[in-house]
This record gives sequence, C-alpha cells and structure tokens, in this order.
Amino acid sequence: MAENTYDAIVIGSGVSGGWAAKELTEKGLKVIMLERGRNIEHIKDYVNANKEAWNYPHRGTATEQMKNDYPVLKRDYPLNETNLDFWVKDSECPYTETKRFDWFRGYHVGGRSLMWGRQSYRWSDFDFGANAKDGIAVDWPVRYKEIAPWYDYAERFAGISGSKEGLPQLPDGQFLPPYDMTCVEKDISVRLKEHYKGNRHMIIGRVANITVPHGGRPGCQFRNKCWLGCPFGGYFSTQSSTLPAAVATGNLTLRPWSIVTKILYDKDTKKAKGVEVLDAETNKTYEYFAKIIFLNASTLNSAWILMNSATDIWPDGLGSSSGELGHNLMDHHLGVGAGGTVEGYEDKYYYGRRANGIYIPRYQNLFGDKRDYLRGFGYQGGGGREGYHHEIAEYSIGKEFKEALTVPGPWSMHIGGFGEILPYHENKVTLDKTKKDKWGLNVLNIDCELKENELKMRKDMEADAVEMLEAAGVKNVKGYSGNPYPGRGIHEMGTARMGRDPKTSVVNSFNQIWDAKNVFVTDGSFMTSAACVNPSLTYMAFTARAADHAVKELKKGNI
Repeated sequence: MAENTYDAIVIGSGVSGGWAAKELTEKGLKVIMLERGRNIEHIKDYVNANKEAWNYPHRGTATEQMKNDYPVLKRDYPLNETNLDFWVKDSECPYTETKRFDWFRGYHVGGRSLMWGRQSYRWSDFDFGANAKDGIAVDWPVRYKEIAPWYDYAERFAGISGSKEGLPQLPDGQFLPPYDMTCVEKDISVRLKEHYKGNRHMIIGRVANITVPHGGRPGCQFRNKCWLGCPFGGYFSTQSSTLPAAVATGNLTLRPWSIVTKILYDKDTKKAKGVEVLDAETNKTYEYFAKIIFLNASTLNSAWILMNSATDIWPDGLGSSSGELGHNLMDHHLGVGAGGTVEGYEDKYYYGRRANGIYIPRYQNLFGDKRDYLRGFGYQGGGGREGYHHEIAEYSIGKEFKEALTVPGPWSMHIGGFGEILPYHENKVTLDKTKKDKWGLNVLNIDCELKENELKMRKDMEADAVEMLEAAGVKNVKGYSGNPYPGRGIHEMGTARMGRDPKTSVVNSFNQIWDAKNVFVTDGSFMTSAACVNPSLTYMAFTARAADHAVKELKKGNI
C-alpha cells in the first residue's frame, strides 16, 4: 500500500470522528484520521487539569485582551482563562453572519469531545417520526427500533450513567449507576410528580461520566473539571476512549495539522477517490486516497468541505444534487428558564463536585399537553447550596464576618430550557468568496435565525419553569429569557440531511452521500430534525451503524 493510500479516510477527530476511526480499524481497515488542528495527548497535554482558580493569573476569568482576540467566544460562557487553548481563535478562523449565529469551535485532536457537556439521551419514535407527523421538511428514513441496538452498543462502550425511568419520550438505555440527586432535587422531583399527576418528571441527568471503573478507566473523581481534560478518563472523549481503541489495533495513522480542503471525486467511477489536504503548519498541499471516506469535521465544517468540493458535474459541491446541501441548519435554543431559593434544608449539604445535574424531559405536545407551536423542550439544571463566599451586607469585617464564612449559604434551584429548532430550508450556510481565513481559504457565511415557532416556545420555556418551581415550593422564583440567537447550544445540526429520496436529501439511511456512496457523513450534518435532547449519543450510534454498513458493502464490492 502506497504511503498516501489507505482503506479509509476519517476527516475529523471529535465525537463522531473518533467513533469512525475506532469502528473501521477494529474491523481491520487501515485508516488515516485527519485533524485540522494540533494534537492533544491524553493526560500529558491537560496542562490545567489540576489547577484551581488561584493558580491562574486572572483567577480563570476573561481579560479585556481575550475579549478582543475572541469576539465571538466572548458572547457566552466558553471564554475564560482555564481552557482558552481548546477554543478556536476567531481572528484566525473568521466567518460571516448574515444573521447572528454564535459558532464556538475546537480545532484539535478530540475536537469538542474534550469540552462537551456530556449529556447523553436517546431519541424516541416521537422524534424520528415528528417530521412526517407534522408535515415538516422530509421524513427520517429510520425509526427508533432500527437505531436502538446501536444506542445499546454506543452506551456500553462510552459509559453513560443514568437511571431507568420507563418514559416513552426518553427511552432507557444501558446505564452505569446514576449520580445522586441532592436532597433538594429529590424532594422537588417528588413534588413535581405529585402536582402534575405523573405527567412531568425530574430525573438525574444521563451523562457520559462513568460512575464506576469502566473499560480501563477508573471513574469520575467528582472534581467537575471536565472541560480541562480529565486525566482519570472520567468522561467519554476521543482521547480517553475511541482513540486508544483505534490505536490498539495497529491500523490507525493520525495526522494533525491537516486541513481537508476538498473531497476528490472520480466521475468515471462515480465515487470519491480521496481528499486534498492543506498542511496547516507548512501550507503545503497533499493528497490521500482511500476506498471509503468518513466525513466528521463537525456540521458546519463538513458542509464547507462538501461545498468546496465542487466539480463541473456539481458546481455547488459534492452532495448538492438535491439542492439541500448547506440548508436546514439547526441548533437548540436556550437561555430561558427560572430559579429561586429553597428553604428548610439549612442542616443539609452534599458531597463532592458532581459533574452533572437534573433533567426534566419534554412533556409539551405529548400525552394531551397541546401547545400553539410544534415540538417542545426539556430542562437541565440543578439544586445546590451556595458556598462559603456569600456576602452579608451587615458583616464586612470582624468576628461576625469570620463566623459567617464558616456557614454555607442558602439552597437554590435553577432550571434552563433546551428547545427544538425546526429544520427550515432558508436557515443555511454558503461559501463567502469575498473573505478568507488565515490560510487563504474562503470562509462560511451563516444565515440562520429562530422563527415564530421557536419564539412562541420560548415564552412557555420561561413561564413553565416559573410555574413548576413555585408549585414545588421554591421561593423568590424569577424567570429569565436571554438572547434568541442560535449557536449557543453548540449543537449544530443539518446542512447534509438524511432522507429517503436523493431529490430531497443529501445522504441515505446509512449516511451515504447519494452522489458518492463511498462517502459517509456521520457528524451532526446528517440530522433531519433536531429533537430537544443533546445529540451526541445519536451521532455515536449512527456512526457505528454506518461503519458496520460501510465495511459490509466494501467486502461485497458495492462501494
């Protein structure tokens, strides 16, 4: 085999790219995984993993210089001193916004698998069947029963902790023991269930943090420093899980600093033959060839690669024959909810720093709860106790001040909504050929917004949160509603949607591009709708399923 020729190429090394590499190498294929950013080695390169706030020059906060260098990242919580190197510098990798879209990226081995929130939920048939039921966009070509075994497979390997609840809208999975809820959360959960006669539930979050030793990883240490990189492998990431598995096969070549600029299409065979790569350090161009290609660069970057792979056959890019490439961009909208104080638990506290919270599954437009919009939302949040740094106006110095600092503050409860965005054709990305990045490559233009359906939903996301907390006995409840711009969920989906018909979709039911069936797209690009739950577990399941199909088809000579 030539130095630049492999059985398979995987573009991207995040959640789905890591899974693709693991599955393909374990099935015996020689694989090269191309990552546009630097390498980050497990444990060795988690340079801040054991630091506390006082170990940073600015106590971990964002400086004015950082705000200047990261004008997009500063729009929300990701901008801080503790893991700044994990986030893309906006000045080097700009994009343009027809409408505001907060795009937070991580270009390095592992991608955002190092920084993700780790909430991991299955879709149900309510989700897979929603487009068909509502007459929105196109129908998913799969249903839950087809994906359920692959959810099992992904959960068993990744390690998902959670509780079994028997809820039809949130299927149970293969769980490790769940984290405990705090005493406040447990009591509020009971009150909500009683008040709403079993139609609303507060459960512990289902999270990709292992609560017991699993797969050679010792387990979560209750440090809640996940997004600094975990030296204990306490949560699922490429570095802690899929990459070691792929390396162990002896079949993986990892090449960082490799910007894939296009997929090379052979019009005679009607298949892709390889990729073109720009070395991010030397600016030299290389080509790599393979029988199959897995595109996992993350939703918007995968759309960019496909659009940049234009040929005289498809001037709008590989996979553009349906006219849907780049369209139907989705995220989850958030920044809406409520919080308040909880009385009567002054003699209670909790142990450790739990890397998780509670979840309230969707109940809107289900089981007779009809709303004046389509789909719905869930809540994430938690009930905890303020630490030993609370301020008491009357005490600013002296004995009373010191004594006050020996007692923790009041308990509080907060919940924030995650709402579904519908797949609107007009929410899209295109190539902006008037602006270039650090490497002279055309950048993306993003044209995406919330519409009436989501804006109506946001009103209920706040009102329901206030109502539920008050019904559960929470005091001083205040609702809030932040900015309505997409991107903040960091759950980009769509742009290369899955479907039943090549005339209306980009990939088929096995994630193969209709126009080149040896190219598989298994990151968020393929999502046909968004549901309201965090999507990463679904990417894992579909990636494992697609890899299994790819190898079988390769052996049959069909691709």
